[in-house]
Amino acid sequence: MSENVSSLRSPPWFVRPGARAWRCASAPAEVRTFHAALPGYAPTPLIELPPLAAQLRVGRVFVKDESCRLDLPAFKVLGVSWAVHRALAGRVASGGPLTLVSATDGNHGRAVARTARLLGQRARVFVPKGVHPQAVAAIAAEHAEVTEITGTYDDAVRLAATAAAAPDAVLIQDTAWPGYEQIPGWIVEGYSTLCAEIDEQLTAEGIEGPDLVAIPVGVGSLAQAVIIHYRSRPGGRAPALLSVEPKAAACVIESLTRGEPVSVTTGQTIMAGLNCGTPSSIAWSYLRDGLDAAVTVTDTDSACAVGDLAALGAASGPCGAAALAGARVVLTGVGADEDREQLGLGLASVVVLLSTEGPAANPHSTSTPEIRLSTAPSRHPIAPPSAALRRRP
Repeated sequence: MSENVSSLRSPPWFVRPGARAWRCASAPAEVRTFHAALPGYAPTPLIELPPLAAQLRVGRVFVKDESCRLDLPAFKVLGVSWAVHRALAGRVASGGPLTLVSATDGNHGRAVARTARLLGQRARVFVPKGVHPQAVAAIAAEHAEVTEITGTYDDAVRLAATAAAAPDAVLIQDTAWPGYEQIPGWIVEGYSTLCAEIDEQLTAEGIEGPDLVAIPVGVGSLAQAVIIHYRSRPGGRAPALLSVEPKAAACVIESLTRGEPVSVTTGQTIMAGLNCGTPSSIAWSYLRDGLDAAVTVTDTDSACAVGDLAALGAASGPCGAAALAGARVVLTGVGADEDREQLGLGLASVVVLLSTEGPAANPHSTSTPEIRLSTAPSRHPIAPPSAALRRRP
């Protein structure tokens, strides 16, 4: 196993040579079949943005736009729908409605509440300090019981776990800890559909696969799913995988630097959905072994990326835009030439940015910064490869 390499530069940066050679088991194939059968399912767009390719000095840049996933403004419902399906399979027939309990920074809780409502179940959602009132209201609008607390996300998770101890309740949480790992594992499996769609959409463009995937990271569950997808292949192209966190909540890069999972004290950030202080226990080994690099970004970085994506026709919230902000730091910031070499990137490389949410998912009051792109905006959405993938009756 290659030695971990880190530096003390600003912003913090971690790189692990050799991550692309690491391999793991794949996600279950039936997850994609399950999602394709859901009412209203369609692959979310993969949008090519040539101005960003010119700015990042790569061949092509694509944004996976999760601003409208199954009529919700974020990707989270992919994991929640599959996990609830698995969790309720052996329980619904045994009694009345259950209460699905969760803690959330916004998007996950709304997905839990929506899924509960559609299935005739109840939902109770714990929300930490700092989540925008509009995001809280959106959860309540799904008929969920919402409990706002003055503590952190980690505090909300602990309260949700306690509330879910009732006999008619089940905890649907997207982070794991020792003793609670099965349902978070199902949530990670659910996210695999997003990656499968990217494969199909790039293949339709004649592209074998990406050279770099930039992933916004909170507790690391989405990153775990992306790592599993790209590190479970026995051969072929293995892209570099980059995690991006808020500087105010950098639990993953701190854990990678120390070589063990640690909790950090979080601060305020407009990237509310990434404001997490502890990596998921089931994600940790994948993050440690399968990530090529990790970087942090500031709120200013994220806000600039939101504005730039909007100018190019790609709607993104601060969490989703973190992927672009992180790619900019690595590919054009201090030490970029060395970073590009370590990640195996050149002028012909293909970059995929995971924009995990739209503006409606996480409203923020930061004013839109001046757009920094000098190239005329253009937007090239890639259609799904077949109508059969868009909707199944």
